[in-house]
Amino acid sequence: MRVESECGGSADVRAALLRLRRTSGLPVAFGGLRYGTGRYRISELTGARTAALHGLAVRHGNGLGGKAAVLTRPFAVTDYHASAVISHEYDAAVAAEGLCSVLAVPVVVRRRVRGVLYGALRRPVQLGDRPLSAAMEAARELEQALLLQDEAQRLLSVARQPAAADPAAWEEVREAHGDLRALAQRVADPVLRHELLAACGRLAAASAPGRGRTGDGPGRPDGPVLAPREVDVLAYVASGATNAATADRLGLRPETVKSYLRSAMRKLGVHSRLQAVVAARRAGLLP
Repeated sequence: MRVESECGGSADVRAALLRLRRTSGLPVAFGGLRYGTGRYRISELTGARTAALHGLAVRHGNGLGGKAAVLTRPFAVTDYHASAVISHEYDAAVAAEGLCSVLAVPVVVRRRVRGVLYGALRRPVQLGDRPLSAAMEAARELEQALLLQDEAQRLLSVARQPAAADPAAWEEVREAHGDLRALAQRVADPVLRHELLAACGRLAAASAPGRGRTGDGPGRPDGPVLAPREVDVLAYVASGATNAATADRLGLRPETVKSYLRSAMRKLGVHSRLQAVVAARRAGLLP
């Protein structure tokens, strides 16, 4: 069976489940992302007493989560085992964990169901608005994280393509470099963050001879060492962004951007923004 890669995601799924438990008051939460065609694998559990649900592959349309995925809306039952509105392929795993009242919320990204989150109680209680709202908010949070990862993967694909010789192509590469660095700061998955920064390093190295280091990537070994945020700021300065625009894109204050820029200029031994960009490119710090 072909498995659809979800670009990391485990850390984001777990964060969403922890939020669901914290804000809903439900003692158990579990869920996972799409796995292959029409399946969702339960990859993360919190509050569980057993591993019965871990690794369970939920088919589209089957059980509570499969029905929520088909309907693309939250769905809940007060007594899972006695419910006549869901199929019961997963009763054994649910019973092993001792669950009774269960809700499921689909995770929908660009009109496509990418996963399912569950919350549960071990007694038959009708689930009200609070747990349903909390579960929906957790799903929205995960949807945003997955959208971010999709964009990161798109930019990575740009980074992996050799740039053409014409200036317009290089400007596109430089813009992608700045976007990659900004996205890296917002990615929870450490593996994906490392991959993003490695791609940034490859982009920078492509425009200058030799390889070396910055705070997190290549450069020339005998060149200056800039802090990651200094490189982030220079990447946007190189694209023509103002300090205010750079601050907005990186989630910083304009004064902080100025401070990073001054520090980078000092390390590079230059006295203007343009000189800083030129020096950084020569040092292999920027593409």
